[in-house]
Amino acid sequence: MTQNFAFPASRIAALEALQRFVPQAGTSYARTRNFDFGQDLHKNVSQLSPYLRHRVLTEEDVLRAVLGRHSAVSAEKFVQEVFWRTYWKGWLELRPAIWQSYRAGVLRRLDEIQSQSGLQQRWQDACSGTTGLEYFDAWAQELTKTGYLHNHARMWFASVWIFTLRLPWELGADFFMRHLLDGDPASNTLSWRWVAGLQTRGKHYLARPENIAKYTDGRFHPKPAELDTQAYPLEGPEHPPHSPLPRESRLDTKATTLFVLHEEDLSPGWILEREIHPVGTAVLAARQDQTPLQPAPQVTAFRNALIQEAADRWGPRLGAEVDHVDSAMTLTQMASRLNAEQIVTSFAPVGPVADLMAQVSGVPVVQLRRPYDTQAWPHATAGFFKFKANIPKLLGQFFNQEPV
Repeated sequence: MTQNFAFPASRIAALEALQRFVPQAGTSYARTRNFDFGQDLHKNVSQLSPYLRHRVLTEEDVLRAVLGRHSAVSAEKFVQEVFWRTYWKGWLELRPAIWQSYRAGVLRRLDEIQSQSGLQQRWQDACSGTTGLEYFDAWAQELTKTGYLHNHARMWFASVWIFTLRLPWELGADFFMRHLLDGDPASNTLSWRWVAGLQTRGKHYLARPENIAKYTDGRFHPKPAELDTQAYPLEGPEHPPHSPLPRESRLDTKATTLFVLHEEDLSPGWILEREIHPVGTAVLAARQDQTPLQPAPQVTAFRNALIQEAADRWGPRLGAEVDHVDSAMTLTQMASRLNAEQIVTSFAPVGPVADLMAQVSGVPVVQLRRPYDTQAWPHATAGFFKFKANIPKLLGQFFNQEPV
């Protein structure tokens, strides 16, 4: 199994990473967070996203640790970054059609590649980091090697991909999904849409030579003629209207229960420590269908290792039979074999796991949503700045914190 030594696949490693970062989560983070110093030199940012992505660490874990050391005022910038993830999740949850539209767009663009040799070559050069643009190629190669990129580099990369290389944004988002250890349907899809000008209508992000030179600490000096700094935002359809969150399923604590452990929430204690005693647990393998192409081996290995580590950690609470499943059919078959009256699992937000759970039939599926999500997601009805106005109230609800 491929290992990533920068991100060991365990809860202990995640907690150690959080402990290392907490002292600098205040003014130090605010001062240096935009600098991309290069591969393996990202100590100025938390690098917690691969663990947050799968809730090996939860947002509440991270916020509680940071706000236990810093005031909400001094840690404002980092707190906002945590809530950006929450906001993207909520925004997509209220508009799931955007995910399906993106998925269809990737397939359509892949078909175009097969019939346009010039487009195919440009796409291959971008994916392999052989475009001739030193900075872009360095980021492409860092991503494919490590599974990680600094957030500022992700924005530059997406902008160059869309506006300078003139490649379809959907294929760029898919490239990230294939290679990022923290690749997330909401954060990734909506961030690429934001750079393109589709998320906040008419507002896009253009990479500029002076910005890259400054925030790479002089590692790169793009020539002004290399970057298109005059491009217009992409055009697309209006957003679908937002819908309310679906009602949470009702849990029957007396019913014979099959629990499902999946990659969207690998801290299942908040459910298992309630009054349920599963007769067994279905461990859902990492989903390969976040992309129509093959995910990078290190991404699949990292996710499966995290899933197995969580299963091992919670083993005594998982019931007498623990089995690995990879489809709605095998999950349904396991439920039938154990005479389960209900399937209980953590709520799977919009994405492949949610798609799979929706295909289960013959037994009720109870998806329990974390209170954090239930309280925060409904505020993601418009742009982030409107959502941000609710952060003080949310912090008060979660931690009794003073307003930011």
